[in-house]
Amino acid sequence: MASASVTPKAPKSEGTEPETEPGANLASKIGWALFAAGVAVVGYEGGSLFGAYGAAVLLGGTLLSVTGRFYRDRVARAAGLPTRPAPIAFPLGVLLMLLAFGSLLYPAFISRIEFRQLVAEFPYGPLVSVCLGFSGIAMLIDYLDRPAPADPPFRLPEPSLTRRLGICLLPFIYIWSYLHESWKEIDAEAERERAERKAAGKGYDWRPLVVFTIGAVLLGLMEYYGHAPALRDLIDHFDPIGRMGEPESIFGVIRDSPFRRLIEFIWWSGWRLFGFFLVPALVLMLMRERVSSYGLQTRGFAQHAWIYLGFYTLVLGTVIVVSYEDTFSTYYPFYSDASRSWYDFWAWEAIYAVQFFSLEFFFRGFWVKAGKTQMGSHAIYAMVVPYCMIHFGKPYLETNGAIIAGVVLGTLALRTRSIWAGFLIHVSVAISMDLAALMQTTGLPDQWWPDL
Repeated sequence: MASASVTPKAPKSEGTEPETEPGANLASKIGWALFAAGVAVVGYEGGSLFGAYGAAVLLGGTLLSVTGRFYRDRVARAAGLPTRPAPIAFPLGVLLMLLAFGSLLYPAFISRIEFRQLVAEFPYGPLVSVCLGFSGIAMLIDYLDRPAPADPPFRLPEPSLTRRLGICLLPFIYIWSYLHESWKEIDAEAERERAERKAAGKGYDWRPLVVFTIGAVLLGLMEYYGHAPALRDLIDHFDPIGRMGEPESIFGVIRDSPFRRLIEFIWWSGWRLFGFFLVPALVLMLMRERVSSYGLQTRGFAQHAWIYLGFYTLVLGTVIVVSYEDTFSTYYPFYSDASRSWYDFWAWEAIYAVQFFSLEFFFRGFWVKAGKTQMGSHAIYAMVVPYCMIHFGKPYLETNGAIIAGVVLGTLALRTRSIWAGFLIHVSVAISMDLAALMQTTGLPDQWWPDL
């Protein structure tokens, strides 16, 4: 009797589908359920005490769902394949960020009577805004993990645990070799990229010329129009000094606002968002470049998290020491009313963080990445010159420290393919400096809203 023929099963291609993790999927589903419950409570209760509880649940649910998804897709991530965040992660993240910033900035642009009514109706409004903001950030970071990396992994392996500890604890001894080996590999990468461009017949590389020229124009615009005096001139033009009665335009409201200084920083940060991020991103899209490949992808960040933790710990110790000096506590925070309430503090830190994100994208993504193929590691040093110059006017030692920070952060951006370590170091250190300065002077805020 002839044996029945059996068709062999085709082997399953490895890495094409991420493994299913029941625990991770369950955590993600629970997280989304908590998120939905939190949204419902916040939508119904607003900035009340129960609304604040709902916002905390919303944030916890977001973190749980993102963590579950991150663990579920670890196989695809390790294989360099696209991952599968929730399709609505990006629009939800953008919406939450807009709601957070809108609710933090809106109170600065209303009259005192309207402000008092707002405080009475939403006593815990600042806490709700902060939770919405962090939830939006988590979703956007989750979405940025989606695409496969645009660049191949950095060929040098990560340092051993012993060497990592040496770099973090004794940087002046160990950091040089880490940076030097990174520069040599960056130069080797640039040489390979030039060879690939030549083999593909791509011709002249216009990216450095376009990016550096437009960058110089944008720096000039921000210097001349992106500071408080330009806003004051607009206010004086549209709402002349000596007005009698109630304000008739937004410029009059700004003139009379008890948050006038905060609004001036909003103007300053908004110009940085425009000049350091929005216009450069538009330029990249017009050049048909993948914007996320200019340092925005989060893939592989966990592998390099030791850099952030190590450098932050080192700088935090320095911040604690210098916080006892009078010059430090009188200079920080830049927004002098940050201690007045938690609203003032978090509104200031939010616009400060926007400025840091935009700055990191411009210097460590837009400029360094565009110049790398033709300039290799020297693109880092070219970036450091204007980066140092934007610190003119700050304490002399801080301005010189920007040279070292620019070299280190620029190197890390090219090595890790990401600006996120630099951004997190910048934001964490800035918040730590402000908190340390407040604790040494007026103390931390003790109320959610200022008394106006």
